[in-house]
Amino acid sequence: MTAATVDDLLTRELRDEHTSLVDATGREFDHHWLCTTAWKAGNFLRHAGVREGVTVGVVGEAPLPLLAFFGTTLLEGTTRFDPPADLADAEDFRALVAPVRDLESDAYDLPPGAQRVGYGAKPDEPDVHHFDAGLWSENPSFPPLSIDPETALLTDGDRTVSHADVLEAARGVVDDYGLETGDRVVVRAPLSDPRTVAAGVLAPLLADGVIVLTGDDETPVERGAYAVSDSSDDAVPEPTRIDLDDVGL
Repeated sequence: MTAATVDDLLTRELRDEHTSLVDATGREFDHHWLCTTAWKAGNFLRHAGVREGVTVGVVGEAPLPLLAFFGTTLLEGTTRFDPPADLADAEDFRALVAPVRDLESDAYDLPPGAQRVGYGAKPDEPDVHHFDAGLWSENPSFPPLSIDPETALLTDGDRTVSHADVLEAARGVVDDYGLETGDRVVVRAPLSDPRTVAAGVLAPLLADGVIVLTGDDETPVERGAYAVSDSSDDAVPEPTRIDLDDVGL
């Protein structure tokens, strides 16, 4: 699949029933669901002020956090996975998507005007937007996009990388490792590293493969053909390791 920007991976004509995502419990989600729900996420996050030039923090590595990333991307915002707790001085920080329990325990210090978007339990505090409920009630369509490939996509706090940067790295993974349709790529490295997003999320989408999330898997078992992990990991259960050091970012 060719793509100049990440939204090209989520277009209406690409919607079909092949599996694109598997969560830590083994539940499978098809590409039609992924595209449509990513559009809903974008529509919902627009109400929280997400737009080009702002950063959205996303906590967690389950389907809902991943949808928050895609929704932010469709709005031309920049995602920072697992941001630090002290964000009070981050002027461009617009919203934090995190478990409701974290948001309501004041675990994060946000800048004035930043929005709290919670998933999981229903929020008790009225100023915490409920991501789960919002997704299911939102419009399952999205206006046509024309995103500049140099638009910022991800930041880790030290550097920011564009759509073009990350997709080039993802294409390198597809070519170097020979990813093919249906190949399952298991994410065993933190999404806070942009190389993990390139290799574990965007590379399988480019190859019509499958993103496999692991959550807090303390006793990992083989879940696919490839594992994205750091070289500091002694071993992974999957037959082939995609080492973060080999990802061109």
